[in-house]
Amino acid sequence: MPHRTIPDSTTSYALIAFDADGNERSDDPQGIGGKMSARILQDAAGDAPSHVFFFSHGWKGDVPAAIDQYNRWIKAMTDLTADAAAMGSGFKPLWIGLHWPSLPFGDEEIGGADFDAGGGLSPEELKSVYVERMDLDEAGASALEVVIRAHMKNAAARELPSEARDAYRSLATHLGYRSTGASGPPGEDDAPFDPDGAFLKGAAAATAPNFAGGGLVEGILAPLRQLSYWTMKKRARSIGESGMHQFVSDLMKAAPSARFHLMGHSFGTIVVAGILGGKDGAEQLPRQVDSVALIQGAVSLWAFGDSVKGKKQKGYFNPWVHRPAVRGPVVVSRSVHDRAVGTLYPWASAVSFSDGSFDPDDEDLPLYGAIGKYGIRGLSGAVFREMMEKTGAYGFEAGKIYNLEASRFIAKGGGLSGAHSDIDGPEVAHAIWQAALV
Repeated sequence: MPHRTIPDSTTSYALIAFDADGNERSDDPQGIGGKMSARILQDAAGDAPSHVFFFSHGWKGDVPAAIDQYNRWIKAMTDLTADAAAMGSGFKPLWIGLHWPSLPFGDEEIGGADFDAGGGLSPEELKSVYVERMDLDEAGASALEVVIRAHMKNAAARELPSEARDAYRSLATHLGYRSTGASGPPGEDDAPFDPDGAFLKGAAAATAPNFAGGGLVEGILAPLRQLSYWTMKKRARSIGESGMHQFVSDLMKAAPSARFHLMGHSFGTIVVAGILGGKDGAEQLPRQVDSVALIQGAVSLWAFGDSVKGKKQKGYFNPWVHRPAVRGPVVVSRSVHDRAVGTLYPWASAVSFSDGSFDPDDEDLPLYGAIGKYGIRGLSGAVFREMMEKTGAYGFEAGKIYNLEASRFIAKGGGLSGAHSDIDGPEVAHAIWQAALV
């Protein structure tokens, strides 16, 4: 089976790549007809794995970065030899990683080389970055150019120039930006797009304690970042609900006796949730998945709930929770140290700085917040537990959702983003093993 071998180990995994439109790339020399999925399906049918572990990254944009994450995540699991042995003598895993083009969200983005008068990205480079991120055609690129010109003219503007405002509105319309409320699907669950509001919040963020150092949300480019973030949520859902849902469905048929375990990180939790729900959350896989891990998820805390902040609205992914799509446990990690999901997520979802959503000790649940900070909410059956040491016995039960408070182990690295990708410790790997063991 064509796999990538993890450095300093004998473990290998398959890597399948999708493009921004949700289509599998057909340029893999080891694939069949250029498609790795066809090779995986063929070989899985012949090799009969006992377990399939599928991983989706979130905010890593290129293939090398995705490979680095999968190398670390999978090795963290295989290094726990006692956990692997607990799976039984017939344990024969198939490891699969997904690459999809995603917006940096956290460590990569914050403090990056922004275009400004003192250096960083040139106007041409800046345009190229965002044309690629948002998959813009010529008309969208023209609107983007107006924004960049306004930024070049006055990067320290105190109010959003009218030409930039008009260009943003045109760009939002061109991208198909919609807001259907917090119960809507990822990509539609944010507040209505307000370029002036985003600009003002960007200015406030430059001096806010949690944003000290600037970088992500300053100036005329702040609304642009908000649009690109929205595009990425929409892309993650599209890829999960379409191509990846179909691939996992086909793989279940090719390996009928295998148990399936899905793990997503950051925006990758949207991909995984989309796989479970299919198109518009209304489809089913051939059989139930055996366990799911949603690690530091950049998806709404209400997305899986029976209610949305006390209102009789069901979260977008709620149907597969009750179907249920998962017969084993669903494990959710949350950390107060993770600024990417604790601070940047609500900012990009258009929440106000004055509503307490940026206080990590505030127990009042916001309308816009991520499961990576709050866990899954609005669901009475959700269990709240502490993440354990790498030898702890969780006693997970099938069919339950566990919100694991993981601040002792995840994103302890500090910094502006709180080390959003700091999830390759043995404690996280052990929790995933414990869920798979059920």
